[in-house]
Amino acid sequence: MKIKDNIFYVGVNDHKIDLFEGHYYLPGGIAYNSYVIMDEKIAVMDSVGEDFSEEWLANIKAVCGDRQPDYIIVQHMEPDHSRNITAFMEAYPDAVVVAGAKAWPMMEAFNGSKYEGRNLTVAEGDTLNLGKCNLKFIAAAMVHWPEVIMTYEETTKTFFSADAFGKFGALDYDDPEGWDCEARRYYFGIVGKYGVQVQGLLKKAATLDIQTICPLHGPVLTENLEHYLKQYNTWSSYGVETDGVAIFYTSVYGNTKKAVLMLEEKLLAAGCPKVAVTDLARDDWAEAVEDAFRYGKIVLATTTYNGDMFPEMKSFINHLEERNWQNKKVAFIENGSWGPVAAKKMKAAVEGLKNLEFIDPVVTIKSALNDANEKAIDELVEILK
Repeated sequence: MKIKDNIFYVGVNDHKIDLFEGHYYLPGGIAYNSYVIMDEKIAVMDSVGEDFSEEWLANIKAVCGDRQPDYIIVQHMEPDHSRNITAFMEAYPDAVVVAGAKAWPMMEAFNGSKYEGRNLTVAEGDTLNLGKCNLKFIAAAMVHWPEVIMTYEETTKTFFSADAFGKFGALDYDDPEGWDCEARRYYFGIVGKYGVQVQGLLKKAATLDIQTICPLHGPVLTENLEHYLKQYNTWSSYGVETDGVAIFYTSVYGNTKKAVLMLEEKLLAAGCPKVAVTDLARDDWAEAVEDAFRYGKIVLATTTYNGDMFPEMKSFINHLEERNWQNKKVAFIENGSWGPVAAKKMKAAVEGLKNLEFIDPVVTIKSALNDANEKAIDELVEILK
C-alpha cells in the first residue's frame, strides 16, 4: 500500500489471534503495522509479530527490491512490534537499529541482543536524515510503555505514532462501526491509565504540521485528523464524550436486572438522550470499560454476595481503578435478601478515585422490587435524565 510517493505500508493482518494481550477479544483480528521510507537511505518503521516474519520480509522486499534497508526504527518494544527485529538484522546484515535509550534493555530481554555495533540511540528532538526525508524523534514515555519514541517525517508531514491512534481490527476487516468504537475500546483498555502522558504528547503534536498519522495498529489516518485529535483529547482528559447514562449490573435471579430495565425505560421516557446497559456477567468487559469512560453519569447495580458485591462487579471496578477512572457522577442500586451491603462495598471501592460525585438515593432492593424501590428509581431519573 502506497501512503506517500516514498512511504509504503508493509504490515500484516492477524486473523488467527483470539485475544490481544491475553484478554481483549478481537472479533475482527488485528493489524501489525510497519512502514518503509524510500530515500537515499531506506528506513523501516517497526517490526511485526513473530508469526509473520516471512510475510513481513517479503513485503519489505517487494518495496525495496534489490536495495538494502539502512535502518530499522524501533518505536515500541512490545513483542507484537519487535519480535522480528532479529530476522530483519539477519536478512540485512548492514542495517542499523535505531531506538531510544530505554529500549535497549528490553531488546536484550526479548530478543537476546542489543545489536552492539549496529545500533543508534536517539532521544527527544534528535533527527535522522535519509536524503530528502528528515526524521524527527519525539519521546512519548508511558504512551503506553516507558521506552516509546515516535517519529515525525518533516517533508511529507507524516507522524509515525507508535500505539497512539491505533484501533483493534485487521485492515481487511470491514468494521461496521467505523474508527471510533474499536479505537475507543483499544484506547481505554491499553492506554487509558496514562491520560496525563497522552495530554503531553498531544501538546507536542500540536506544534507539528501533521497531514498523515501512521499508527502501529489500525488504518493510516489521512483525512479529518481534527476528529481523531479531538477524540484523544477528550479521552485523555477523562472528559464526557457522549451525553447520557451508562448502567452496569449483575443479577442472580433477575430482580436486579428488572430494576435496571425499569430505570432504563424511565430514563428514556424522561428524555435522556442515550442509555447504555451492560450485563457484566455476559458482555465484553472491555466494552464495559469503554462505556464507563465514555459517559459522565454512571449507575452501578449489583447484588450482595458473600457479604460483598458480586464478583463480576468487583472485577469491573478493579478495571476502572487500574485505568484512573474519574470525573463521573455515580449512583448505586443494590440487592440483598437479608443483609444488603453491596452499595456500601461499591462506594468504598471507588471513593478513592478522582472527582467522583455520588448521587442519592441509593436504591436498596430486598429480594424483589416494590413500590418504595420504584419511587427511589423515579428520584434517580430526575437527577440523571
